[in-house]
Amino acid sequence: MAEIVNLGRARKARAKRNGEQEAARNRSVHGLSRAQKERLKADKRDADKHLEQHRLEPKIEE
Repeated sequence: MAEIVNLGRARKARAKRNGEQEAARNRSVHGLSRAQKERLKADKRDADKHLEQHRLEPKIEE
């Protein structure tokens, strides 16, 4: 005899698997490693610091 399957639960499980596979593909295509993110953040911080050091007028803090 065949196994009884809740079709709603099976559909949701299949959708979850497909979503996880798609997320993994997107991470590999669009994602950056932690080291790359930290490097970009450091580069941005250095660029901001460089621009701030060359400001003609002092920054007014409120």
